[in-house]
Amino acid sequence: MTREQLEQQLHRPPDTFRQGSPIQESGQRGYTNLAGADFGLSDPKKAGLTERITLASILQKPVWGLLTGMVLSALIIYGFSGIIYFTGLLVITKDTALAGLYRFLVVLNVMQGITIFLMVWLVSDWLDRQIRSVWWRHLLISGMALALSFVVNVGIYLWLGEGPLKVLAQRPNYDQSNAPGWAYVLAYIVVANLFSYVLRQGRQLTRKMTEQEIQLLSLDKLKTRAELDALQAKINPHFLYNALNSVASLVHDNPEKAEEMTLLLSKLFRYSTGRDGELFASLADELEMVKTYLQVEQVRFGNRLTFSVDVSDPGLIELRLPQFLLQPIVENAIKHGIAKRADAGRIDVRIYEKNGELHLCVHDNGPAFSDEMGGGYGLRSIQDKLKLLYGDDARMELQNWPVKQVLLSIKLEKISEPSTNYLN
Repeated sequence: MTREQLEQQLHRPPDTFRQGSPIQESGQRGYTNLAGADFGLSDPKKAGLTERITLASILQKPVWGLLTGMVLSALIIYGFSGIIYFTGLLVITKDTALAGLYRFLVVLNVMQGITIFLMVWLVSDWLDRQIRSVWWRHLLISGMALALSFVVNVGIYLWLGEGPLKVLAQRPNYDQSNAPGWAYVLAYIVVANLFSYVLRQGRQLTRKMTEQEIQLLSLDKLKTRAELDALQAKINPHFLYNALNSVASLVHDNPEKAEEMTLLLSKLFRYSTGRDGELFASLADELEMVKTYLQVEQVRFGNRLTFSVDVSDPGLIELRLPQFLLQPIVENAIKHGIAKRADAGRIDVRIYEKNGELHLCVHDNGPAFSDEMGGGYGLRSIQDKLKLLYGDDARMELQNWPVKQVLLSIKLEKISEPSTNYLN
């Protein structure tokens, strides 16, 4: 491609640039991609989070798991056998009095189970918050289970049991002997206290896990903030150092330009030191800083440097992006592109939206990127910022075709989400 053709490509409208175009150099095409760091939330196990206790985890224990499994299995089998037995008798019996008795027993046990659990579920959390003593809580649960079981027993008896039992009592061969009533009531109390204990342990485990997860997320947030601050701190002196060298080179030869550069540098200092702990800035502020930087370099290069900054949609300038996202790219274009040209150099910064992504492009007409280019600290810091803040929803590409450019692409929905700026 000739210099005239490259100049024509540089002045094409932003929408005409082909996104994701491969590099063309030495007859080969491909991307020059900068490798970013892989950042993510810490491993919960490494962070010391306690494993959630479940029935499955208990059953895997060598001794207690074996005993617990055997007891549970016996109770479940015994319970299901009783259900099947009484339900079968209810279906096959021809004796209406016995059928009424079985119906009474089935409904009584089902209703006792439902009401006992519902009562514990409703009052357990309130008791935990109101009464500190565990024994007093269990005592109250036992009293409520006793009262509730009495009410349910009486209600179901009057509804379904009184008639069949009176008929059966009149039969001379009917044996009413059974386990004492207190044994059934004791079973209700044991079940109520067991559910109360299980629910309390579940709440405590959930609360503990939630607190630990919050602490973990807070630590990750601080870690990410520290990493971004470190990147920020290294970028600022980097470009200021180069600019100060330019001032020093002009002090004796052109004092007026040196003064102009000094004033522009003071503006840059205000931007870089006036962050007040914020890591994000509006796109308008970022572009103003880039323009100031280019004006500094324009004083240095004179007619050898021209530039333009174009935003296709004025509404985009209100978007908030990480600070110093564009400046290192522009600085790289100056150092490795414009400074190596003997004739006029040009830098074009173009911002536009396409396919739901915000594109930030920096074009220069300097030498093409090499396939082996690894990127300096400035470009790698941008890659790291994008990885830290946006993950796979942002990318950075160095392209030589159809024009030389550095392209940043970020999904607009990620920029617009409030969580994007959670580090501010």
